[in-house]
Amino acid sequence: MWRSYFLLAVLSAGTVEPVTAYSNGKVSVACEDMVPQHGYDPSLAPPPYSITVDTSTFSPIHIAVMLADMSLQVASSNTTFFTGFLIEARDAGKLDSPAVGFFVLTDPAQSQLLQCGLNQGSGVSHTRSTRKTHVQAVWEPPNNPPQRVQFLVTVVYKYKVYWVKIAGPVVSLRGVTAVPSTADSGQTTSPTALSTPFSSAGCGHSKSCLRDPVGCHPESDPHCFFLSFASDQEGSGVMFELSGPAEGYLSFALSLDKWMGNDDVYLCVNDGGRVTISAAYVSGRTPPELITEEDLWGRAWRFADGVIQCRFQRNICVPQGESRFNLNQSYFLFLTHGISHQGVIHRHNQQPLISTNQKAITGYPEDLVGSRSPLLLKFHGVLMLTVWMWTVSTAIIIARHYKDCWPDTTLLGQKLWFQLHRTMAVLAVVLTAVAFTLPFIYRMGWSKHAGSHPYIGCTVMALSVIQLIVGFLRPAPESPRRRIFNWVHLVTGTAGQILAVGCVFLGVAQQTLPLPSPWSSAVLTGWLLWIVLANLLLQNHSYRLRSRGRNGNGEDKESLLFAQLARQQHREVSKVKKMVLVVFVMGNTGFLAAFINAIANV
Repeated sequence: MWRSYFLLAVLSAGTVEPVTAYSNGKVSVACEDMVPQHGYDPSLAPPPYSITVDTSTFSPIHIAVMLADMSLQVASSNTTFFTGFLIEARDAGKLDSPAVGFFVLTDPAQSQLLQCGLNQGSGVSHTRSTRKTHVQAVWEPPNNPPQRVQFLVTVVYKYKVYWVKIAGPVVSLRGVTAVPSTADSGQTTSPTALSTPFSSAGCGHSKSCLRDPVGCHPESDPHCFFLSFASDQEGSGVMFELSGPAEGYLSFALSLDKWMGNDDVYLCVNDGGRVTISAAYVSGRTPPELITEEDLWGRAWRFADGVIQCRFQRNICVPQGESRFNLNQSYFLFLTHGISHQGVIHRHNQQPLISTNQKAITGYPEDLVGSRSPLLLKFHGVLMLTVWMWTVSTAIIIARHYKDCWPDTTLLGQKLWFQLHRTMAVLAVVLTAVAFTLPFIYRMGWSKHAGSHPYIGCTVMALSVIQLIVGFLRPAPESPRRRIFNWVHLVTGTAGQILAVGCVFLGVAQQTLPLPSPWSSAVLTGWLLWIVLANLLLQNHSYRLRSRGRNGNGEDKESLLFAQLARQQHREVSKVKKMVLVVFVMGNTGFLAAFINAIANV
């Protein structure tokens, strides 16, 4: 004999108010919609009860159903209980249809049979409003059972507080491969409320999971985006679970490539505190087109503390001609969220999480990884930050403040400071050119959704090339054109650096490189203050040195002694400046390393 057990745990606690209506459990009048006639709306809070089964299939034999106390996430230390309940089994493809099958009581003192459909005994309710921690019953399938059955439970905690149609797991008739029956088009399958949060237990072992951040747990982390899927025991369907923080909607898609368009999409949309679950198809970069829900069953949802969770099942294969994907193939997985208004979704405002590799939906379980930013754009960000946060700022500070630090040191026939400055400047232009091409390679053209960032980037690229050409045409120091060169070099370099900093601020806010906010802007601001502080400190040293030089002008013996003292002080100042340079480079390296780490984790 096959038996499946339903476990129901009460998490809330409090004093039971007197129940005067239907305290004897004679609630046949509520069988159709399973709503107690208490005159109050059902609670929209997550049900503090859990329902589980020990098998996903059945044959026309007895199945045991038990509601029992168990330990879950309990905020109160008080004893948990419930006072009333109503259990029904319904066709999972038509949850609004009458109850099916028969129940057999195991404890007549606490439960009684009701006629909730055409048959006597198709529902089970309480006999009195005493505190209960568990009840048990046995369900017997009818002669012609539905292909899939789902148990629904209404639980009364106290007269004004109750939950309607808490969703139990779906059990299937053995050997079923067909789509759930939808013969009566006038009836729809309404999603029911989930009793507990999803769990990451079994990820990589019994089910495949895609999570952001990697390794997060949806049952305990409110910031965890979570998608799991697993085939049923019969190998005819797949159950999906989707969870994440979103006030509007959560969605995932199956795609043949890493671009949105021509994708099989599934939506969980918050509509006034309840979550609708639907399927759609996206052709190009257009809003999803909702399609039939006939091949979705076992739909259930939960919305609490800004976190949407939804569950559904669908067949592995779909009829030919439908714009849907069969689940026995490999796809990239997209996971995204956004805002909605009165159940209507709007374009997502963050880059989707995309699985790194294609995954066979019915393949062996894996703990998948993904990214919200394409690899080419990550390299673009790393190279641009390396150029403008480290290379250019270091080259400028050397040219501005360190010409006199190595007066007698040369490298390949040129002064050391000049060779360092020129090498860094050429390297900056080369790296900028490489980074500049990567977004065009990724987009295969111009980006229409990046705002002013690409326009400023093109200007910076042009100024960098001009600066490089001007540098190679540098006239000799005694040339009359040297003054013109100095001004052009200064203006072009300064304009390029200012625009580049602005472009970096815009870049870290791009949707395709979703760095944490406001962290990224705060770190960039700290880097700018770091550069200003270093320049002010070095400028102050140079001013003090020049002041002492002016005060030492003269031809007498005291002036000569003062000049010697000034040279000694100059050497001491040079040591200080060299230490400042080392600290400055280390600081730039720290800021850059923080950004590279953030980019690697998006």
